[in-house]
Amino acid sequence: MASLMFSFFPFLLVHAIFFLSRPALCDDEDNLLQGINSYRTSLSLPVLTKNKNADCAAGELADDLEDQSCDAAAIPSPNTLSTLANYPKVASKCKIDVNTTTDGVIMPVCVRKLVPTLVLTNYTRTHYAKYLNESKYTGIGVGSEDDWTVVVLTTNTLAGSFASGAWRMSEKIGGLGIGMVFGWFFWVR
Repeated sequence: MASLMFSFFPFLLVHAIFFLSRPALCDDEDNLLQGINSYRTSLSLPVLTKNKNADCAAGELADDLEDQSCDAAAIPSPNTLSTLANYPKVASKCKIDVNTTTDGVIMPVCVRKLVPTLVLTNYTRTHYAKYLNESKYTGIGVGSEDDWTVVVLTTNTLAGSFASGAWRMSEKIGGLGIGMVFGWFFWVR
């Protein structure tokens, strides 16, 4: 009888973990992204693709808002990364070249217990909807912590791509390399 209980306990423990655990926040973030893309598709707009650096910035900003209560927070308005007080820290941690953030937009919302339908509604039925309705936005980053969700929208322009400094350097070096090849070609003639 003891051996039966000993073999039954791990089985019970594994099932308890799977059935009683709360889904991870990343699943909620993916569901929000899917909901926003469904909303954009219904408006005949292209879907937003995940942007790694914007995702990092959204996560860092959500972490910074974590200790702020929904009641104490003023109604947040969309921001660019450069208008935020902790912008240098976020840009540095996420390796974002600050010159590539001016066309992007940051949209924080506070929803108690992050109820998925309410979070989506806070983006699609509020002043944030005008940004989701614009076709110039092509990328997205989503971060959430406690009652806060932050969405960062990016563009496919250099001023809104949230690109890293390394990308910008390779762009400059690549341009220099092409210039050298053309210069060599015309010099040899």
